[in-house]
Amino acid sequence: MRLVEGEYPKREEIRQVMLNITEEKYPAEQIAALLMALQIKGITPDVLLGFRDGLLQTGVPVDLGTREVIDIVGTGGDRKNTFNISTCACFVVAGAGYKVAKHGNYAATSVSGASSVLENHGVKFQKDEGRLRQSLEVCNFTYLHAPFFAYGMKFVGPIRKALSIPTCFNLLGPLVNPCRPAYQLLGVATLGQVRLYHNTLSRIDVKYGIVNSIDGYDEISGTSDFKFQTRERELVRAPEDLGFARIKPEEIYGGSTALQAMKIFDDVLNNSGTDSQKNVVIINAAYAIKLMEPEHDINECLAIARESVESGKALAAFKKYVELCDI
Repeated sequence: MRLVEGEYPKREEIRQVMLNITEEKYPAEQIAALLMALQIKGITPDVLLGFRDGLLQTGVPVDLGTREVIDIVGTGGDRKNTFNISTCACFVVAGAGYKVAKHGNYAATSVSGASSVLENHGVKFQKDEGRLRQSLEVCNFTYLHAPFFAYGMKFVGPIRKALSIPTCFNLLGPLVNPCRPAYQLLGVATLGQVRLYHNTLSRIDVKYGIVNSIDGYDEISGTSDFKFQTRERELVRAPEDLGFARIKPEEIYGGSTALQAMKIFDDVLNNSGTDSQKNVVIINAAYAIKLMEPEHDINECLAIARESVESGKALAAFKKYVELCDI
């Protein structure tokens, strides 16, 4: 009723709502009405943070022994159907010696999500904390398959499916990494989402960079100018500013099947992809490295990312990870 009357809920109120949802205190109709009302009124940082708090409180925490890790993730929803650029960038960053703890799931709006491409390589997802730590220590990468950790999500899954429209839960994945990484490179599809996540992430303990390609990609696509937003500053740059030719959308298209997207992923890590495929991964990896090494010039970060691919270090990190998680 308060939403209908124009009053926005506070963070603590939404946290309690999420707890009540997991305790099944509301009928599905009430939850659907709430999600619709929030969508119509507009999602606020308090709404996202409240649901985040509730999901983390009811979920499974992960202690990796350090918070000095980075998550590289896109919100999805751009409907551009690129190959797995952010997941590929994770292994480039890991190959360069930085620790990555990616939180991901199957695709919602494209043919291949992070969980899809890893599973298609034979990866068996882990939830044992010791195995997750081992992976991070041995190959600088560990993967947190979202359904294992965000317990509360299962209570809204059928309702979200029945509504068939985006809700605030579509925006929560990047906020509920159970290991609470110190760094996050987050790709979003719209400038409105840049503002929303900036106002949200600035209220929690994370060093973040938000990227958006002006033509609507939820990553640095190289197809247009892009925005890079951190807690301290924002800038708009063009691919040419970084020494790259502008990329055509079809050059980073992921194909019509998960296997086609997987082949491109493999080609990039094997350093046999096209220049456009390789460069788009290098750019995103470089900005992740820039977050962790703010004293580095972006050109230094680009060189580090390129060396990780071309030396085979990124591929070695990936192969070791698959080996560890295929047993």
